[in-house]
Amino acid sequence: MAFIPVNEPLLNGNEKKYLCECIDTGWISSEGPFVREFEEKMAARVSRKHGIAVTNGTAALEIAVRALKLKEGDEVIMPTFTIISCAYAVTQVGAIPVLVDSDDKTFNMKVEDIEAKITPKTKAIMVVHIYGLPVDMDPVLEIARKHNLRIIEDAAEMHGQTYKGRPCGSFGDISIFSFYPNKHVTTGEGGMVVTDDDELAEKCRSLRNLCFQRSARYVHEELSGNYRFTNLQAAVGLAQLERLDEFVIKKRQIGKRYTEGLRDISDISLPLARTDYADNIYWVYGIVISDDVPMDNKELQKKLAENEIGSRTFFWCMHEQPVYQEMGLFKEETYPNAERLARKGLYLPSGLAITDEQLETVIGVVRKIFS
Repeated sequence: MAFIPVNEPLLNGNEKKYLCECIDTGWISSEGPFVREFEEKMAARVSRKHGIAVTNGTAALEIAVRALKLKEGDEVIMPTFTIISCAYAVTQVGAIPVLVDSDDKTFNMKVEDIEAKITPKTKAIMVVHIYGLPVDMDPVLEIARKHNLRIIEDAAEMHGQTYKGRPCGSFGDISIFSFYPNKHVTTGEGGMVVTDDDELAEKCRSLRNLCFQRSARYVHEELSGNYRFTNLQAAVGLAQLERLDEFVIKKRQIGKRYTEGLRDISDISLPLARTDYADNIYWVYGIVISDDVPMDNKELQKKLAENEIGSRTFFWCMHEQPVYQEMGLFKEETYPNAERLARKGLYLPSGLAITDEQLETVIGVVRKIFS
């Protein structure tokens, strides 16, 4: 049996046509016309005024944090259960991540825990939509208004998802996307900052490009890196964006088939199909091993690999990251739901290129492991 990867992108649209156009015209750098077109169309897709394409989602978060002028000692409330890029962007400017636990059903931050974490040093809430369902945004927006806090929205995994009919990526003062190969829209590597604020957008464009000045290009009043996005990447992204609605339908079909095939296994819990504010988009299909099963996600991952099936364990919590413990952060903090997800959660192959035959193979192997 051929190995089934945890993710394989689908690149059978206009990707090759647009890439050939880049090569034929010689426009391969960040100056190429596909960059602006991709920015404009991605921003419009999520009801935003501005899109600023950058090298990756991590860079987008860094630029978002700096554009909001967060600084040393400022506090940013965020989930402990997320990718380290989120905390990294905060700590890079000397700000302090303040963590909240996860909801064990949606995997997202426990919104009801946010307000108790607010102090006079709190300047922002970083909302991270996890794995397929969005954070319940209405109460977050109300808390932010009440306490005059900025919202950074990490919608890296949410291409095509909505909250109460409104696009994810449209809720933050500043929001970001990733275009890594496992995303619904991929450019290989890449990311984007989106916002409605003209001043923030201009700041992000400057931070993306070494803080060159318009009047004196090589005279710098501020330092930043080179986070430019190429015309080649934008060509692929534009072809992907053209098919986003189709991709969302396919992802939900994948999720539905997994649920049909695995729902009677009592030793695992499956992702929620919907909440009262969104249907699951199944960016990945995550399962969580029951507490009474003497197996963690690493052992399950090994068993799947023995059957030529790729998988990936869930995020490891920020408060348990060795690098942050060495920095003296999060001392004696514990978040039981997030810790359980990190140890018992794993996601199965669910890339857009997965075939029906591969899906049935994965379902059969999972059923065999838990029989």
